[in-house]
Amino acid sequence: MLNRYRTVRAEANAEVVIKRSRFIGHAKPVETEAEAVAFIDEIKRLHRSATHNCSAYMVGERDQHQKASDDGEPSGTAGKPILEVIKNKGLKNVAVVVTRYFGGIMLGAGGLVRAYTDGAVAGIEAAGEIELVLHREVFVEVDYTWYGKLENELHGRRTRLGETEFTDKVIVLCLPEVPEADAFIAWMTDLTQGQAVIRTGEERYYIEGE
Repeated sequence: MLNRYRTVRAEANAEVVIKRSRFIGHAKPVETEAEAVAFIDEIKRLHRSATHNCSAYMVGERDQHQKASDDGEPSGTAGKPILEVIKNKGLKNVAVVVTRYFGGIMLGAGGLVRAYTDGAVAGIEAAGEIELVLHREVFVEVDYTWYGKLENELHGRRTRLGETEFTDKVIVLCLPEVPEADAFIAWMTDLTQGQAVIRTGEERYYIEGE
């Protein structure tokens, strides 16, 4: 799994009008190529009366799944520009569809490239660009006598925290970034003089800064 990557927050769309043609950009975060294809098919179904539904997606840790479709527009004027927007923004695991309702004025090849680029940018901006960072669950179990110091030290270190469980002991869910997890565990062991019971859990993505 990647330690961090950029994608979009949620499915969304936005519209731009260029020489009376409507270009509706749709963007969605996807985890697999099948999910990307399903999203594109759904937009095509919802906009079956549109002139074109051009699309592109980029999926995989190494961007190994990429595809662009002009959907009847002149070759290279729609799908490729949409894919280039995804690449230029450094996004992964995202699918974008730009729906066109023809307004009666021909745009030419250069005009189409600009229009589909603008439509893709609008859709992605509506979906919201985010950075996902991979964190490891580290459960730290201590006696109540340690809790105050532990809480202060964690806040001072600005460690991301999950829920804290209060039973006969205190169990604090800490979420260091994966590359820092081993060093965090060593620090926690030293801080509690070896009295903490520490166990690790799953790896999860969280939005940077939230």
